[in-house]
Amino acid sequence: MAAQNGNTSFAPGLEPAQDHTSPLPFNFSYGDYDLPLDEEEDMTKTRTFFAAKIVIGVALAGIMLVCGVGNFVFIAALARYKKLRNLTNLLIANLAVSDFLVAIVCCPFEMDYYVVRQLSWEHGHVLCAAVNYLRTVSLYVSTNALLAIAIDRYLAIVHPLKPRMNYQTASFLIALVWVVSVLIAIPSAYFTTETVLFIVKSQEKIFCGQIWPVDQQLYYKSYFLFIFGVEFVGPVVTMTLCYARVSRELWFKAVPGFQTEQIRKRLRCRRKTVLVLMGILTAYVLCWAPFYGFTIVRDFFPSVFVKEKHYLTAFYVVECIAMSNSMINTVCFVTVKNNTIKYVKKIVLLHWRPSHHGSKSSADLDLKTSGVPATEEVDCIRLK
Repeated sequence: MAAQNGNTSFAPGLEPAQDHTSPLPFNFSYGDYDLPLDEEEDMTKTRTFFAAKIVIGVALAGIMLVCGVGNFVFIAALARYKKLRNLTNLLIANLAVSDFLVAIVCCPFEMDYYVVRQLSWEHGHVLCAAVNYLRTVSLYVSTNALLAIAIDRYLAIVHPLKPRMNYQTASFLIALVWVVSVLIAIPSAYFTTETVLFIVKSQEKIFCGQIWPVDQQLYYKSYFLFIFGVEFVGPVVTMTLCYARVSRELWFKAVPGFQTEQIRKRLRCRRKTVLVLMGILTAYVLCWAPFYGFTIVRDFFPSVFVKEKHYLTAFYVVECIAMSNSMINTVCFVTVKNNTIKYVKKIVLLHWRPSHHGSKSSADLDLKTSGVPATEEVDCIRLK
């Protein structure tokens, strides 16, 4: 179980005995399976793993609660109120849908795997591959959606006179985000399998994760570097450049002409929006950089972990910190910047309002704007 390429292993133990292509000792692999543990030691019984289990349990519970409830509320409000359906919110909906699926589908299985059964998978190969695949797709969708939002803000603020993308273009972009994420995540499902790991004598645990054959080390490393560049380094650099250029436009460039109160208000609104987006980018880097860094050291410099018996426990904690980034996205995009709770209260009030006021309430609350113009003013209002 791992986000992106987390539990990836070149397992010499699964290859014929005469295969000595791996530069590592026979009982050690790049990943999570052939661990250099003493025969009498069960790492799941150590204090280190107990502490990690608490951290992982709290993180997964938080993801299920915050992302499950928060994103469901946002999706429901978006479906109910046309006023919320501006272009930026449609891009944010990608984050909401992907994080919601992970919260309600993946996290319960991961809670059972990490915390309840303490690293033993009991749900079969199909679910093992499906959960890993869905979580990987969710990561890529989130990353690509954040990139699309950054580019959208850049075009709206730095090049305001150029035509904004319309709903048809936005729909195509959303479809592209999902198609690309679904396709490049296929190896995470193809190489996912179950592995029986004997931790101590007479006791075994079934691990669920990716296992790449030892003769495909080059393919795995090439794939990982491709993912690292396309789904982390590239988006982070692009988003940083976009927000740097936007910041220069909003804070360090004089506004020509007479500034009315409306212009000043819109400028403050834009600044607040960009500050939030920059904070989300910073949180993304702080959460996912340790995961990618840990994976690079583990897979490209495995000798670093040869004598470290708790490296796997540390990796799981780093992985959960990375996954927790979805909670930050949910809180910032869904509950804070879109004022979604206000619309949920309207839905509840409308539902419980006496029937003889129903038609009037619907007219007042539905905010019938079937053709919301794709303007910066609308996006700014919806994001405040």
